[in-house]
Amino acid sequence: MAVLAVGASIITGIPVSADPATAPGVTIEAVTSPNGSFIEKVEVTDSRHLRLHVYSAAMDATFPVDVQRPADTSTPKPALYLLNGAGGGEDRASWQLRTDALDFLADKDINVVQVIGGKWSFYADWIKPDPVLGVNKWQTYIGEELPPLIDAALGTNGVNAIAGLSMSGVPVLNLAINHPGLFRSAAVYSGLTQVSDPAGQQAVRATVEMYGGGDTENMWGPIGGPLWVANDPLVNAEKLRGTHLFVSTGTGIPGIHDAPGGPFRMEKPADTPKTVALGALIEGAIFLGAHNLQARLGRLDIPATFVYRDTGTHSWGYWQDDLKSSWPVLAKGLFPAA
Repeated sequence: MAVLAVGASIITGIPVSADPATAPGVTIEAVTSPNGSFIEKVEVTDSRHLRLHVYSAAMDATFPVDVQRPADTSTPKPALYLLNGAGGGEDRASWQLRTDALDFLADKDINVVQVIGGKWSFYADWIKPDPVLGVNKWQTYIGEELPPLIDAALGTNGVNAIAGLSMSGVPVLNLAINHPGLFRSAAVYSGLTQVSDPAGQQAVRATVEMYGGGDTENMWGPIGGPLWVANDPLVNAEKLRGTHLFVSTGTGIPGIHDAPGGPFRMEKPADTPKTVALGALIEGAIFLGAHNLQARLGRLDIPATFVYRDTGTHSWGYWQDDLKSSWPVLAKGLFPAA
């Protein structure tokens, strides 16, 4: 039955055909994915914004998914999945809180699906539970469990695209590789694009182990092992054929969004120089990896759009700009007949 929460209505049970954003009082049988995942409840903020609480059978846990509906829901519309960076959107570093992405996408006639959770996980399917980071089966969750729930609960047309930044680079591409046709466009902003080379391996280890406190052996086994190759988008680039691709990165040279106290700086002004220096180092490494992927796709004759900014560190202002730059590529997959 429907119960009220402060500032939102909560529905336990989502009908297959009803739109919870426009029919928040309906109470009928819940949507369930093939492996038993389901939507536990929905918090409706207004006619266009809601938060789904999705139970993942693969991880035996419930995660929030923030949704922005199209202005017109009278006919089925496509969905753009947005992935966050290393914090998984669990902190204040998220598309919704750090950019104007929702405003930009508000008139694009799409459902915007923001996946929340997965900090430090590389949105991978880990081979073992981690003592610190727990059970991580994010490729299964995003690629298998979530789409049928989103499609049924929101009445989408089943056409999807996906975009992500920073830590999400590898998983965005791997989701397109491992689920052909599910995501017709894929965009990566300042994200890693290869992981089986020494530089990529060290970047993954720094994220998971240094910052997250986890163990990469619980993710893909020993460094240099077969799972690192199996999860390397550059190695498996042939499987990206047919996906509309966009990849962007800066050079690491500080630019317009790096001034102390600027709207996209999250740290105290006194800490900005240190943060910018770290962002420059990260972005420089990603810049080289993007060139490697571009060369690989070129040899395979797979078209893709690569944007190399003259300046820019690893920060939200540039990702906001890149999302807007990538929209024509994302739209090709979301509206194939247009």
